[in-house]
Amino acid sequence: MANTDHDRRPKYQRIADALREAVQSGEYGPGDRLPGENDLMATYGVARMTARQALGVLRDEGVAEARKGAGVFVREYRPLRRRGIQRLAQQQWGNGRSIWSADIEDRDLEVDQVRVSDEVAPEHVGPVLDLDAEETVCVRRRRFVLDGKPVLLATSYLPSSLVAGTAITQEDTGPGGTFARLAELGYEPVHFREEIRSRMPSKDEATQLSMSTGTPVFLVCRTAYTAEGRPVEINEMTLDAASYILEYDFEA
Repeated sequence: MANTDHDRRPKYQRIADALREAVQSGEYGPGDRLPGENDLMATYGVARMTARQALGVLRDEGVAEARKGAGVFVREYRPLRRRGIQRLAQQQWGNGRSIWSADIEDRDLEVDQVRVSDEVAPEHVGPVLDLDAEETVCVRRRRFVLDGKPVLLATSYLPSSLVAGTAITQEDTGPGGTFARLAELGYEPVHFREEIRSRMPSKDEATQLSMSTGTPVFLVCRTAYTAEGRPVEINEMTLDAASYILEYDFEA
């Protein structure tokens, strides 16, 4: 019998296909260890490099992840549902709740890294915030960790002239966060604009987010405006795409 197109594919690809089908059928569930290189070598009669390439395909696809010294495991996928509209509602931060409370339900979220500084506004930030050249911004850099896994890097820019001397310049901004403090200053955000893109992460981003090879990131840039149309905050977020579902629920 003549070979089929599938049969002519490289051996490592055929092994990867078989493993992927086993995951999709439920033979291997989330968190289960996949056959290792030695197992694949014995089962398929292939060289170690071929077995390694097969497992590499699944890692690159985001189906599996390597755990140092333990093997390759089916990735556990319990995504965070980011409710893009509900989380920004005034009833969230206006009542002292974090905007994250609309997303995390009963899950454990912490901000394990916070850095606040006063810097000259970057070239792409100054014009959006209507700042003069050389005006400074309060920059808030944070890393968010969900259930022990880093999932988000966020950098916020706010005009220093507007927030100087307030809790916004501190690591802990207090109940309701930055938006609540802006409202107290008379600059309540009432309109938001978000732009979303996707790309592969930089080496630094992948390290900070503990990402598996082959996983992209979402880039979300949000600008907050007052009722008068004044931009008061830009927040640039880098999200581990394997950890998120972006949900937008609104009326027609």
